[in-house]
Amino acid sequence: GVPHVSPGNAPDHGYRGMTDATPATVDTPWPTRPDRETSAAIPSRAGIGLRAPHYRALLADLPDVGWLEVHSENYFGGGGAPLHYLEAAREHYPLSLHGVGLSLGSGDPLNREHLRCLKALVARFEPGLVSDHLCWSSVEGIYLNDLLPLPYTEEALRHVVARIECVQDYLGRELLVENVSTYLSYTHSTIPEWDFLGEVAERAGCGILLDLNNIYVSGMNHGFSPGAYLDAVPRERVREIHLAGHCVNHYPEGDVYIDHHGAEVALPVWELYEMSVRRLGPMPTLIEWDTELPSLETLVAQAVRADRVQERCLAGTG
Repeated sequence: GVPHVSPGNAPDHGYRGMTDATPATVDTPWPTRPDRETSAAIPSRAGIGLRAPHYRALLADLPDVGWLEVHSENYFGGGGAPLHYLEAAREHYPLSLHGVGLSLGSGDPLNREHLRCLKALVARFEPGLVSDHLCWSSVEGIYLNDLLPLPYTEEALRHVVARIECVQDYLGRELLVENVSTYLSYTHSTIPEWDFLGEVAERAGCGILLDLNNIYVSGMNHGFSPGAYLDAVPRERVREIHLAGHCVNHYPEGDVYIDHHGAEVALPVWELYEMSVRRLGPMPTLIEWDTELPSLETLVAQAVRADRVQERCLAGTG
């Protein structure tokens, strides 16, 4: 599923992640907050994705969730209600910034304006984690409303590693990359997806945001074992887990699983999550929900369930 954000078709300024030096430091238009803990760590608890319809309810109720995550691009503006509410929420919760617009696998140059906005947002809100997707989404400066899969080849591996290194150098911090859900595969691919993800993280020195719903969806679509994928991921590189809902479209040729972020987490994904906790240990875990948005209470209930899975695994019960 693709969150409803608009990275914009900002002009390219010639910054090619493969060859150019790191851009000069960008002046931050906002002050940092001296009375707030710098880069508050994301706890090994469940958090929720904060969406605009829940701003007021969250601030009124201050539910007991471990942290919040927002889509970076929704806060690239210079002011307005979104930044106002995020500033208020940040006073109460650790924050993670999750992007959809870096287009790390694209042949386009890295978008300097996007990076400038992201760096300024990081300076203002001091997030514990910053992430984007291991995919491509732009062609010649035109952004597509999708997170498109890469061919899993040595050439693509070198390409994305160099670009991730450039982004990390520019931001001055670790970037997490997320595995995306896929509905097709390339005959040109020579590396299993899980090995590609792990090798990217090892070579680039970045973290992994492991989306378990995406693993399950892709496994059902392509016929691989989600558990085997989980076992192959280098545990020392995983920093965060995503959980979300999916749907199944039925066709005469067979079923297609869709990562639509519009339902509660499905039972098989909960089972995969329990496997992940037993293998990786407690981990910051996000409940994602972007379509058919439920009440804040429903989101919180899903986060509570994730916390209970972690507690049960730690206690060695269930």
